[in-house]
Amino acid sequence: MTWFWLSLVGPFLYALTNHIDKILLERYFKEQGVGTLLLFSALLSAVAIPFIFLVDTSVMDVDRKSVFYLTIVSVLNLVVLWSYLMALMDEEATVVIVFYQLVPVFGALMGYTFLGEVLSADQLWAMAIVLIGTTIVSFEFEGLTKVRFKRRTVLFMSLASVSWATETTIFKAVALEENVWRSVFWEHVTLVALGVIILALVPSYRASFIQAWRMNSRPVLSLNFANETLYMVGNITVSYAVMLAPIALILLAESFQSTFVFIFGMISTILIPKYYKEQIGRVVVLQKLSAIAITGYGAYWLVSVTP
Repeated sequence: MTWFWLSLVGPFLYALTNHIDKILLERYFKEQGVGTLLLFSALLSAVAIPFIFLVDTSVMDVDRKSVFYLTIVSVLNLVVLWSYLMALMDEEATVVIVFYQLVPVFGALMGYTFLGEVLSADQLWAMAIVLIGTTIVSFEFEGLTKVRFKRRTVLFMSLASVSWATETTIFKAVALEENVWRSVFWEHVTLVALGVIILALVPSYRASFIQAWRMNSRPVLSLNFANETLYMVGNITVSYAVMLAPIALILLAESFQSTFVFIFGMISTILIPKYYKEQIGRVVVLQKLSAIAITGYGAYWLVSVTP
């Protein structure tokens, strides 16, 4: 069960980064925040490159085919981050992360569509339960009569979940051929390269990045550095866990992220409301807990009946 405890480190650290991302968007990047955080995330990946090289100096011995697939992984990684940040601009972290429970659902659908895998009745029921759980947080209730559908949140987090399921599958295929350190090294190299390309080709993102650097350099750099460090450590531990167990089981363990995010959100709202606040009314909390419990059960069922 080493893989299980190791795989929980990632969701725990990811949950911390989710709340840090929300703080950065609300306090420092109210305008063009998504592009700024995207660039910070991509460019700060450079920090990990020399450390990974020191751990495994054979990281350069990777064939071109593997580098190509890891480039796709990095692109998908940025798509996940962009979609997630777009959703996080308008919604609480606790609500946004619930939609990541769709990752194993999309993984099963991709297996059916592209690999000719057969979906059993149990799998379909489990997928339906996950969808019911995400539907619960897809609506905002204002009073007794007014209901708002969170269309942007649903669309962006669906895209993020599809991309995450795809990149996890590709990464494992490459890492089995190479090794974890080589795969993580080239993933970070391509992330930095993509960050430089975005910085050069997207004027609005470049302008907001430079402005954030000049105006809030110390707090922005400190929070972003801490954020990216947590994220990179989470990625490395999850990458090792992927090598020890089937992808479906790792994705199930990652579903604990929504629980960690909820707990951190409640604690932060109670202890430091000046800096971070989520809705903690009885109805809203019940809505969040119901969604987390239902999607968690559906994800567990889906994984348990998947060969």
